[in-house]
Amino acid sequence: MSLPKTSVLFGLFGKVIPVQFFEQQQERLGMPARGIYTLAVVVWLMMWQRLDGRGTLAAAVQQVVQGALGDLLPAEKRVLEQRVSCNTGALSRARKRLPLAVAEEVCDQIFRELTKPQEGHGWLDRLFLLDGSSMRLAHTRALVEAYPPGSNQHGEAHWPVIRVLVAHHLNSGLAARPCWGPMYGTEAVSEQELAEQMMDRLPPGSTVMDDRNFGVFSLAWSAQQKGHRTVCRMTEVRARKIAGGFLPPANSEQRVEWRPSRDDLRAHPEIPAEAVVRGRLIVAHIEGEDGKRWKLCLFTTLEEPREVLVKLYRRRWDIELDIRSLKQTLRMHSLSAKTPDMAEKELLLATAGYNLVRSVQMAAARQANLEPRQLSFSRVQAVVMTALPRLATLDDVQQWDAEYQRVLGWAAQGKLPNRTRRRSYPRAVWGKGETFPKRKCDSSGPAQNQESQRL
Repeated sequence: MSLPKTSVLFGLFGKVIPVQFFEQQQERLGMPARGIYTLAVVVWLMMWQRLDGRGTLAAAVQQVVQGALGDLLPAEKRVLEQRVSCNTGALSRARKRLPLAVAEEVCDQIFRELTKPQEGHGWLDRLFLLDGSSMRLAHTRALVEAYPPGSNQHGEAHWPVIRVLVAHHLNSGLAARPCWGPMYGTEAVSEQELAEQMMDRLPPGSTVMDDRNFGVFSLAWSAQQKGHRTVCRMTEVRARKIAGGFLPPANSEQRVEWRPSRDDLRAHPEIPAEAVVRGRLIVAHIEGEDGKRWKLCLFTTLEEPREVLVKLYRRRWDIELDIRSLKQTLRMHSLSAKTPDMAEKELLLATAGYNLVRSVQMAAARQANLEPRQLSFSRVQAVVMTALPRLATLDDVQQWDAEYQRVLGWAAQGKLPNRTRRRSYPRAVWGKGETFPKRKCDSSGPAQNQESQRL
């Protein structure tokens, strides 16, 4: 009995995006089915590029030339005769033709399949962390117009910057399709605006946990209108206003009715003047990493015990680690695309690839009786990308299953250490580099300048 190599590729990542899915998308969009680089091939190669250490077009084309994709490739004459060109032009054009809507559907499909609720987890199974970040783009005319660079008293910066908002599942680290917009310029969007868009992409009845940058009435109202619950940190000033001028004592709580202020109504005219969000204001004194105690103010619409929510909020830092995995491990701190359309497709399929690695991390953790976040994302990614070529060569079901179990065992060995002690050295910032004078243009030209130096 043989195992189709398409199932090897997609079975490795949970079989969440089968070939039939792309055929349906192609039929829905009325796209002709011709050529080697079909929707399925292009999407897979773009995700593979982001997951691979080098991620070049030439390396992606070699996956096709050397037959590493197996039955995922169409039965085209050049494929059957092994005459596929090593040139990257065809793949580059296919990447440009890939509709943005397909990249969005792929990202959503993977997220939906991997975040299906499990029995016995309750409300924690749909708890998501929200946070914002930024990414640098290539300096091209199209990207500068769509995502203007920042500026200060010294002038305008060089690189365009895109603001991105992400929502990650608390227990597994899975990411919803991100929201984005310009960070600077006349069309700049705030993290709060993007957070309202993100509410529509979360599963029904989710719980959103965020920091005090998102602790504003418009987001609490939006979450309530869309059937979500919230756990948000608040500034002490805003918490005092909600509580009627006086905060409740430390390690206590108070029932409150949060109503919009005049500034809230002015900034969000769609909110009715009689709007109200009812919940609890929790005040707790907790000890930070440096041993100092500080005040934590939380507003929540949950009815869970106060101690549970305060302890749970300590895990908000997990999303910072997830963003680090995206920007550092998957090299998304700087996108190389030259147009807004390609940059957005890179961002979406990078998120999809990130979720596929997370699916293997979840399977490995389940096998080792661990929580997914107890495993290192970078270690799991290294195991998967190293094992992928070998798994793609196996045709026997039993051999593939045995090898896959070994892969899960290797991934489970990437357990993060349990650090019970604080760091032994204080946090510090590297000093700023030397300031160099600006280079001045010589009107005499380089040739005359060299001649003058010889004389």
